[in-house]
Amino acid sequence: MASTTEFSRTLSLLRQERGVSQRTAAGDLGISQALLSHYENGIREPGLAFVVRACDYYHVSADFILGRTLSREGNMLTEQEILNAAEPGNILQGSVLATLQSKLLSGAVGVLFGLLGKLNDKASINAAAGYLGSAVYQLYRHLYRTAGANEAYFSLDPAACTMGTAEADMKLSEIQYTRSLRSLAAKKAAFPDLSNEALTAAYPGRCQSLTQVLSTADARLSGLTEKTR
Repeated sequence: MASTTEFSRTLSLLRQERGVSQRTAAGDLGISQALLSHYENGIREPGLAFVVRACDYYHVSADFILGRTLSREGNMLTEQEILNAAEPGNILQGSVLATLQSKLLSGAVGVLFGLLGKLNDKASINAAAGYLGSAVYQLYRHLYRTAGANEAYFSLDPAACTMGTAEADMKLSEIQYTRSLRSLAAKKAAFPDLSNEALTAAYPGRCQSLTQVLSTADARLSGLTEKTR
């Protein structure tokens, strides 16, 4: 099962979306309100029988309620379907969409670093961390600035931030990353098996997150390529 924290958060959000009280949901699911509260707060982990009942009650797949996919049916979603999920009236608005996107990216990054760890190469690991760290920094800095917070909190001057310093650092990290990988290949290093079967076996659950992230990004980037032709 996915972590208790992920399951409990999704369980609570699904109940809130349905618009029922904890007492009502507990009665419908055949458990006490106190036990449901424990499940939703991550105090206790439910058994498989309850997970199945919750899936039927909220009309979602087990993969969805366990945070392994954005699709309620457990299927892969297209880029447009994910974008549509944020539209008014859709069930995946606000906190639910943010939570599930976070799970997808967390799972995908976990697989990436797991594979890099098998290479036992500090340079590629640090370069990947630098690239992703700068991306998160840039996105948070934009949010921080737009919210009107005091940018004196950061040592990097706001002007330098808007001039693409973070993007430049990401590009440098990417160059260092690819250089490290090429060096490993030249040394005939043993790269991990990247077949879908091997990844699914090595990273159950998280592998689907990686597949979803790659599929979504590939579709988005392919669309940009088509527009420039």
